Amino acid sequence: MATTLMTCCLSDRDKSERLTSRDIDRRLLKDRMTFRRTVRILLLGAGESGKSTFLKQMRIIHGVDFANEDLQEFKTVIYNNIVKGMRVLIDARDKLGIPWGDEANIKDANFVFSFDGNNKLDDHTFLQYVEPMKCLWKDSGIRAAFDRRREFQLGDSLQFFCENMDRIGQQSYIPTKEDILHARKATKGITEKTIYIRGVPFMFIDVGGQRSQRQKWFQCFEGITSILFLASSSEFDQVLMEDRKTNRMLESCFIFETIINNKSFVNVSIILFLNKMDLLTEKVKKVNIRDYFEEFQGDPHNLEDVKIFMLKMFDSRRRDKSKPLFHHFTTAIDTDNIERVFKDVRDTILHDNLKSLMLQ
Repeated sequence: MATTLMTCCLSDRDKSERLTSRDIDRRLLKDRMTFRRTVRILLLGAGESGKSTFLKQMRIIHGVDFANEDLQEFKTVIYNNIVKGMRVLIDARDKLGIPWGDEANIKDANFVFSFDGNNKLDDHTFLQYVEPMKCLWKDSGIRAAFDRRREFQLGDSLQFFCENMDRIGQQSYIPTKEDILHARKATKGITEKTIYIRGVPFMFIDVGGQRSQRQKWFQCFEGITSILFLASSSEFDQVLMEDRKTNRMLESCFIFETIINNKSFVNVSIILFLNKMDLLTEKVKKVNIRDYFEEFQGDPHNLEDVKIFMLKMFDSRRRDKSKPLFHHFTTAIDTDNIERVFKDVRDTILHDNLKSLMLQ
């Protein structure tokens, strides 16, 4: 009798273990199918090329709202962008020997410049700087320094924020989507965001672009479907923040060369985004690209000539010419532009991903 009872117990235990095993197998199979189905897009490029802005656009375009804590974090980032940017301009005006338009603004400049960058900028603290910064932004000396910003390190967003200071300086201020797109915070480490597009999971992987962050890129290479490589087209006359001497455009070309010729990416579609076309459009009117790239043969103030030259700079770095180089000229802060471009990119990626799955 005892033997029979033990046999029944063992039988029940075996059944339970088999059911558990099958459940695990089913989940593993589901995970494998989800993994194979997930489109993994790696965003690469030098620092300040627009990778994080592109990722924010993906959230906006595909209806992934920002939570309240996200908005509060962006507000702090925006406050810091403005105050620290104005401090850079105050310092640059002094070092460039540009006279004040109105010496009455010296008091405001001293107050803003005294801000300790290590302190947190909350609403109450930021509001103390609003009126002084409005006066400073109107000063001809500060604006003259701003016009020479290629000679020092200044973020792209300061002008937008200063022109919207009346709104941003309100006690009840909440960042708009446009504000969020202009907010600049250097990416540290690896950020992953999965967004479902037409029922297909797209995982966007954003990795810091500064030199100190690039060793982390190799952690993200496995299982990648596509690489979107972003390069800032407007920075042909600027140098890196890291060493203050390397041309930013040449740095982007060098990074692109290492990626496009990497044997790990033979079956990965690589799409080049020549970004910040809005800034390039304005810059070519004033700056001669031949002063920085003597090999340029076209009209230095013709936007199309400059675009063709830049595309050739990147295309010439490819060793394997058998595959086409997919490219787009983009403005990452322009939602309509990115939505239109991404439709083409999405179709290319899904087509290549389908072919890859069929071969597995």
